[in-house]
Amino acid sequence: MELRSLGSTGPRVGPLGLGTVKFGRNQGTKYPRPFDLPSDRDALALLELAWDLGINLLDTAPAYGASEERLGRLLRQCRRDWVIVTKVGEEFQDGLSRFDFSAAATRASVERSLRRLGVEALDAVLIHSSGDDLHILEREAVLPALLDLKQAGLIRAVGMSGKTVGGGLRAVECCDVVMVAYNLFERGELPVIRAARAAGKGVLVKKGLRSGHLDRTAGVDPVRASMELILAEPGVSSLVVGTLSPEHLRANVAAVEGRK
Repeated sequence: MELRSLGSTGPRVGPLGLGTVKFGRNQGTKYPRPFDLPSDRDALALLELAWDLGINLLDTAPAYGASEERLGRLLRQCRRDWVIVTKVGEEFQDGLSRFDFSAAATRASVERSLRRLGVEALDAVLIHSSGDDLHILEREAVLPALLDLKQAGLIRAVGMSGKTVGGGLRAVECCDVVMVAYNLFERGELPVIRAARAAGKGVLVKKGLRSGHLDRTAGVDPVRASMELILAEPGVSSLVVGTLSPEHLRANVAAVEGRK
């Protein structure tokens, strides 16, 4: 797959990234069907397949249960030049999300992610928004703390996985990377994608396949149609898709490679 830049100064990434929420969390998710967490053997095989198919970006978060910790173990057996994106601000414990955007919590989260993932620096750390994007960026201590950690060399890029257009546009101004929801049925954050491109910032797309809720209508393949829509935007760096199925992963890559 053709590589794209994660911002003007970021690494080159494949147009498809692998989301790993299903590696570590199967409670409180929005997928249409319940699922069991994969064995280490199955998860490792999926990582190796992803790399062989041209995927080099992995997306994780402390809010994804055991995902970071498992990735750290698995990547010791699947050593590649992965681009790893994680997050700060949200934890998921006992079936509930908890948010903390303080400087102390931010530093502790980054240090823990470094230990769990077994790396000396994180390629990108995104603020995992609770929904009040502008307040988080302008009034909380999380962004200044991340910028300090970037200055210290522990983070290469900072950003936000936001939930509003206003927050996304503000993140374009003060961050290196934005993560936006964008798909056939949710196009409201397109201005953020285009603003990021104009500013030379990286764009990751989440919910591109609506967490498995795309419906086939009028004979149209919704996966291919959604990928064509998303990746036709030149500002998009990578579409992050989570799956545990080798067949789905191959089909997703085939859809990317076969798009018009």
